[in-house]
Amino acid sequence: MIDSHAHLELGEFDSDREDVIKRAGDSGVGYIVTVGIDLEDSKKAVAIAERYDTVYAAVGVHPHDADSIDNTTYDSLRKLSDSDKVVAYGEIGLDFFRNLSPEDLQIQRFGEQLDLAEDLGLPIIIHDRDAHRETLEILKGRKNLSGGVIHCFSGDYDMAVQCIDMGFYISVPGTITYKKAETLRDIVRKIPIDKLLVETDCPFLSPEPKRGKRNEPAYVVYTARRIAQIKGLSFENVAMVTSENSRRLFGLPAV
Repeated sequence: MIDSHAHLELGEFDSDREDVIKRAGDSGVGYIVTVGIDLEDSKKAVAIAERYDTVYAAVGVHPHDADSIDNTTYDSLRKLSDSDKVVAYGEIGLDFFRNLSPEDLQIQRFGEQLDLAEDLGLPIIIHDRDAHRETLEILKGRKNLSGGVIHCFSGDYDMAVQCIDMGFYISVPGTITYKKAETLRDIVRKIPIDKLLVETDCPFLSPEPKRGKRNEPAYVVYTARRIAQIKGLSFENVAMVTSENSRRLFGLPAV
């Protein structure tokens, strides 16, 4: 399997990161994509990816941190992307739920980072929370993107179809195991398996039965099992197809 979106660079993993990566491998997780949320965490993500064969990285600035970007940020991110272990640009996008950065600044920085991703030829990892209309409008105006994924998808089925039509994958986290996630389960039921990725977003969003504990890449198997139940497929089929989808998007080698 491939955990297409983790945050191994965060402090929650400082005490046992190597053990976490080992447990992932023991659970059948072949690769992990660890995703930067600001410049410093992007540096950490790349360093971790360069240390561990099974870890790859994405670099970028999360919308929460849009106001942290200065004149040197993009040059630094561009240099980081020179690493062979960097396979995507992100996590970027819009978050109008928490609004930790002003909405107009989020939109401006989102556009700037899409420009950089296009220039680098990297697929993008999109964060969208309570900004579905704006996210779709911005993405529809882009014709030179190298594909991407809507991570922790929280839109409706119509949005999912529009994103797929633009060439994006839909990524499903452990929330699909939650009792109140019927809308997400219905979307997953309708979407072709070859358009889905699985992720943990660890250390956040632990799936049942691990809810309340720190999430980690090994737990992505719970998400895949729930998807298999919803779609009437075998776990092995879901693991194989979603992993192939991730390899195709991020240019990862065969496991």
